Amino acid sequence: MTVVTNPSLRRRKPESAYHHGDLRRCLVAAGFDLLEKHGAASLSLRQVAQSAGVSPAAPYAHFADKTALLAAIAAEGFVAFKAALEAGKAKTPAARLEAMALAYVSFARRHPALFRLMFGPELADLSPHPELREKAVASFAVLQEAIAASQGRASDREAVMTAAWSFVHGLAVLMLDGRIAQGADEREAARRVKEAARRISRGLHRPT
Repeated sequence: MTVVTNPSLRRRKPESAYHHGDLRRCLVAAGFDLLEKHGAASLSLRQVAQSAGVSPAAPYAHFADKTALLAAIAAEGFVAFKAALEAGKAKTPAARLEAMALAYVSFARRHPALFRLMFGPELADLSPHPELREKAVASFAVLQEAIAASQGRASDREAVMTAAWSFVHGLAVLMLDGRIAQGADEREAARRVKEAARRISRGLHRPT
């Protein structure tokens, strides 16, 4: 599995190296490791403390509860998600949307537990987590900009955004649940995503 490239999610340092806020980053990294292995339901602050090599009380200096830790992990996930969406190079707006669809689904396939946390019910209400909300909004701004570049009329952009997001997110979830492309390798999955994105893009940009 490809590891999230966000520095905050890299492997933690030894306890002796903690300084100037490193403990928080190390706790988030430890939480990410446990999330990837066991899922959000079984993750606890005590397990994270043990994995990071600190006392059971140490996480409470940075996180009020498990939900606060999950929000911090998801926030870093959205940073990596945004970078993935921006990575695709394309010459035309339609090709850019196709590349983003592929990046969206690929991210979900590489990090299923993180993806489900980012978009799942545990953190559906973003209002108590301003950092998470900021990072999530910034990631979707990338998709919104791509749609704005390809959609002539501003009045249509909201509807197009809803349709495009519904398509690509639904495709990602169906793949994670094994409903589509179950057992497919990365090349075959990418081919299916690109073809589906190409067809939906034609429909979105068809004159009315």
